Amino acid sequence: EVQLVESGGGSVQAGGSLRLSCAVSGYRSMYCLGWYRQAPGKEREGIAAIVSDGTTNYADSAKGRFTISKDKDKYILYLQMNNLKPEDTAMYFCAAEVPRGDECRWDANFGYWGQGTQVTVSP
Repeated sequence: EVQLVESGGGSVQAGGSLRLSCAVSGYRSMYCLGWYRQAPGKEREGIAAIVSDGTTNYADSAKGRFTISKDKDKYILYLQMNNLKPEDTAMYFCAAEVPRGDECRWDANFGYWGQGTQVTVSP
């Protein structure tokens, strides 16, 4: 069974940085992993995805500030977030695996989700 456990969230002032981590188990191929977020009262939105070969793709809102990466040997997914803004405040979730035949995209229909880690950015 695939299990995802996020960590690294917290409170930071605008302009600051955070690195989120997601421990991945039960998904040895790590073929397709991604990050989503959900702010209070808003729909969940995709941020970034990474394919097994290291190829990445991002939502426009994340380009230039967020970087997705992974350590395949340690089965850890990362999201480096720089120049954070108050509007980045949200619960951040890592996600894994897309349906066979689907493209591994930042807005993909992932099958497995973590519990989330809260990121709060103050002005």
